[in-house]
Amino acid sequence: MSRTQRPKRLAEKLLTIRQDLGLSQSQMVQRLNFKGQYGRISEYELGKRQPSVLVLLSYARVAGLHIDDLVDDETDLFTP
Repeated sequence: MSRTQRPKRLAEKLLTIRQDLGLSQSQMVQRLNFKGQYGRISEYELGKRQPSVLVLLSYARVAGLHIDDLVDDETDLFTP
C-alpha cells in the first residue's frame, strides 16, 4: 500500500468495533485513553481523519484484534 492509499473499510471497522463493544463515542475515548480527543472518534468513524498507527494499535488491543485486521480491506471483522 502506498503512502497515499488508505484502507477503504477502516472507518466502517472502527465504527463496528465501538458498536460491538456497546460504547458511546465518549466511552470509547476513555477506553482508548485518548484524553481530550472526543471529536476524533467521530472523524475516524466517518472517514474524515486517518488514525495514526498508534491509534490503530490501541483500537486493535481494545477489540482483541491484530492491527492487520483493521487495515486489510480483504479481512472482515467477526462480531460475537
